[in-house]
Amino acid sequence: MCKILMSIKPKYSKKIFSGKKKFEFRRKVSKLHVDRIIVYSSSPDKKVIGEVEVIKVVSKPINELWKLTKKYAGISYDDFEGYFDGCDVAHAYELGDVVLYKKPKSLLDFNIRYSPQSYVYI
Repeated sequence: MCKILMSIKPKYSKKIFSGKKKFEFRRKVSKLHVDRIIVYSSSPDKKVIGEVEVIKVVSKPINELWKLTKKYAGISYDDFEGYFDGCDVAHAYELGDVVLYKKPKSLLDFNIRYSPQSYVYI
């Protein structure tokens, strides 16, 4: 079982735990098969707020990925397109069951001193 701790902007992490966002988009994905993502809600929250199951990784040309994910993308098309500007292939972690921690945790609880730029293996 492989877990990663991933930095996600608060506006998107809230949508993940509310069920409105079922895809987490990335320009690059982990080389290892990831089962769970531990969510670090970045500034201004700066807390680890929960974790989410990874069903699979979807990699497609940008327009194809948008067509497949737009219903539960949790972001606008303009933001999606801007994020993947210059990429030939776009990636998304398809998200499943979520666990919102009753009490948020700090990065130090995971022996991490600095917020990851993208993700770190746990």
